[in-house]
Amino acid sequence: MTSSHSPVSPAPFEDLLPSTERALLHRIAVAQSEGRVPSLVAAVVRDGRMVWSGSRTSVDGHGPDADVQYRIGSITKTFTAVLVLRLRDEGLLDLDDPLEKHLPGTLAGGATIAQLLSHTAGLAAESPAPWWERTPGHLRPELSDVLGDEPHLHPAGRVHHYSNPGYTLLGSLVEAVRGVPWEEALRTEILEPLSMDRTTMRPEHPHAGGWAVHPWADVMLAEPSEDLGLMAPAGQLWSTAADLCRFAAFLAAGDERVLSAASVADMRTPAVAPEVGSWDGGYGLGMQLNRNAGRELAGHTGSLPGFVATLWVSVADGVAVVVLANATSGLAVGALGADLVRIVAEAEPRFPEPWRPLPEANEALLALTGPWYWGTHAYGLRLTADAGVALAPLRGTGRAARFEAAADGSWVGLDGYYQGETLRVVRRPDGVVSHLELGSFVFTREPYGPDAAAVPGGVDPEGWRGI
Repeated sequence: MTSSHSPVSPAPFEDLLPSTERALLHRIAVAQSEGRVPSLVAAVVRDGRMVWSGSRTSVDGHGPDADVQYRIGSITKTFTAVLVLRLRDEGLLDLDDPLEKHLPGTLAGGATIAQLLSHTAGLAAESPAPWWERTPGHLRPELSDVLGDEPHLHPAGRVHHYSNPGYTLLGSLVEAVRGVPWEEALRTEILEPLSMDRTTMRPEHPHAGGWAVHPWADVMLAEPSEDLGLMAPAGQLWSTAADLCRFAAFLAAGDERVLSAASVADMRTPAVAPEVGSWDGGYGLGMQLNRNAGRELAGHTGSLPGFVATLWVSVADGVAVVVLANATSGLAVGALGADLVRIVAEAEPRFPEPWRPLPEANEALLALTGPWYWGTHAYGLRLTADAGVALAPLRGTGRAARFEAAADGSWVGLDGYYQGETLRVVRRPDGVVSHLELGSFVFTREPYGPDAAAVPGGVDPEGWRGI
């Protein structure tokens, strides 16, 4: 058993309270014992820094630390998605492009890149036999061997159906557009900038061995560790808790050397409707999405024979968690990761940023703040710290949104019902503000006020009256 701090980067208030550390260690101890896992290592990131790591093991006095490699399975897909988003941001492709435009000759060329990223291309979940996770990649030397003769199970764009071959295609797409192997693009574009030097294609010492634990007896069987060949972009990587903490911090806040904050936010945004019966889960662009105890998590789980892994980020809490274990089954690793996030977030809630006044007052904008009415619904317009504006109902729930300034003097919605919609200030010929126009909706200073020309359909000239 070990519990240690990793010097990813020092900062004030980075240490967790001893009571929080004990709660974390107790939770992974229960998980290792009840899940009958040979070894398990977990780590916590808070506000971009690894602040705790701990482990449990079946071998006395030999606990893994945050520098021991485990296989991370489908967490690899998130790395592949980052490479694709980089191509998008560089203008080398559009997510709405059909795959055929950049990678011709596959049987899945009609699917868009966005559909492949979000598992809505309608492709099969697995490659044709033999079981690809336990057999060498050279048995599937061509994309046709990965896809099979009939790769589609569903119409593209209609349903979320998780697909490992889909991410094989995305890896090949990266190679076709970049002109370099997927592994090289991964190393130069993500691993080196983020200092993830312990994330590799093949295991490097020290690393854990992969084990299957018998379901009815406390005995183990070594699992094979295969090179996945063309399917590497779907699940090949080995990594450590410390390296994945760096990746988690990037997925929360972005890094201009790799992807901007806006682009990683795109990855965390739901791209598909959740599957029937799983309304607390979803998928973005290369990231699984989960709502647990009212907390929104983004990241990915992973498994290959002998290993399970998870990485969850709670942006709102400033907390991320990594869990790595070397057992084929028995451990609900996604739920364990969510529990670790909850323990930290509830025991040590994030401090809000100090309130600070705006650097300057814009008199024209100040004149627009305050109450506005959509019909009889009262809304409030306020200035935000990022030089934008926010419009929200004054009572109850409703269509709230933030807006950023556009070059023509209008405002563009950033979220909610009005995301992408335009908010305009409409003035009378004398320059006095008449009303706000949002889409086709009109907001006036009074509910159906005297300026009838501003309200579509006009205002009853008899005005407000009683019975």
